[in-house]
Amino acid sequence: MANAPLARHLLRAKDLADSRYFESLSVADLAAAANLSPAHFSRQFKQVFGESPHQYLLTRRLERAANLLRTTDWSIAHICFAVGAQSLGSFTTSFRRMFGRTPLDYRALHPPAERQIRIPRCVAQAYGRPQNRTFREDDSITPL
Repeated sequence: MANAPLARHLLRAKDLADSRYFESLSVADLAAAANLSPAHFSRQFKQVFGESPHQYLLTRRLERAANLLRTTDWSIAHICFAVGAQSLGSFTTSFRRMFGRTPLDYRALHPPAERQIRIPRCVAQAYGRPQNRTFREDDSITPL
């Protein structure tokens, strides 16, 4: 039972990394969220989650980058900085280490969804556009 409060603190730090992966978070920032010293936090985090806090944050960033490569036409550089990476070179190296190929090669394996649409793109966009019908004023209501 003594580990329950510690696990809760670690989950706060993990949630911070999950929700703000694109910011320049440090181990000290994550440790502060868990109310632990950075060294103790790092040891406990690795023991509970199986990887260091830095590696966990890097993994979240690379997973998000892979998703953006599959679902957007953003440039590799734009994706790199959007997920919080500091340099394109280290991002490409880390991405290759995790996924076994460069971001450009990864994107080539996942063609954009628009290539798979069998109707004209303009029709798909018009059909997918949200309808704002709930914001119309109702003339039948009398003012107070």
